[in-house]
Amino acid sequence: MVSKHNKKKRGPWREVWRRLKKNKMAMGGLTVMILLALIAIFAEYVAPYGFDDQNLANRFIGPSREYLFGTDNLGRDILSRIIYGSRVSLTVGFIAVGIALVIGGALGAVAAFYGGKVDNVIMRLVDIILAIPGMLLAISLAAALGPGLTNMMIAIGVGSIPGYARIVRSSVMTVKEQEYVEAARSVGASDLRIIMNHIIPNSLAPVIVQSTLGVAGAILSASALSFLGLGIKPPNPEWGGMLAGARQFIRDYWHMTTFPGLMIMITIYALNLLGDGLRDALDPRLRS
Repeated sequence: MVSKHNKKKRGPWREVWRRLKKNKMAMGGLTVMILLALIAIFAEYVAPYGFDDQNLANRFIGPSREYLFGTDNLGRDILSRIIYGSRVSLTVGFIAVGIALVIGGALGAVAAFYGGKVDNVIMRLVDIILAIPGMLLAISLAAALGPGLTNMMIAIGVGSIPGYARIVRSSVMTVKEQEYVEAARSVGASDLRIIMNHIIPNSLAPVIVQSTLGVAGAILSASALSFLGLGIKPPNPEWGGMLAGARQFIRDYWHMTTFPGLMIMITIYALNLLGDGLRDALDPRLRS
């Protein structure tokens, strides 16, 4: 009886957190992302060297006690560049998803809420963008805007808009038929108030999951753009850019490509684990 009473008092988000904590793989992914975020924030204190400290006498040194991940062709410490590069990768991941979520979410919510011609016009525009592969669109925008951190985030964010518009539209179409929305209409609540106070909060579950997985996709896209020379300009470090700079030395100096590649892989894997865990924790069919 006590446990049932406590469960009734437990809020919905606390219940989600309780169920997420039971998923060890998801908590492992969350732990990795928290560590990466802390490393990115305190990079100046964590990195043993500056990201562009060059010493040509120490070129191509393999992993050692002094240089844990070795050095590159300019004698720069690879570990330090990876640590500073985490700032770029995480920033691009979260801000690009934020751009896609705000614009795509707004379009999807308006289309679903009003329906009819509004829905038809918005979703046909979304379909036009969706007809272009997201990565190809990002490459085209990045090439048109030019290299740079801001342009890269815009390019990746715009390329991801259709996916978020469709997810939010689908979720809102389900929520807007609920009784509490009809009750809000009956007391004279404005459309904006209904959308902000009732529709969006109750449509967040699939959006949160998609956003988590979307950050992983954005980081991967940023690495690809940097690899193609459309990312941030050197000497600023970015994991994909580090891979691009090291590819000509891959046969002789394995460490130059291995460690940046491992960081991309670990980050994407951690975000996928967290996204899967959130999906399970937010699925109402699995609540007990």
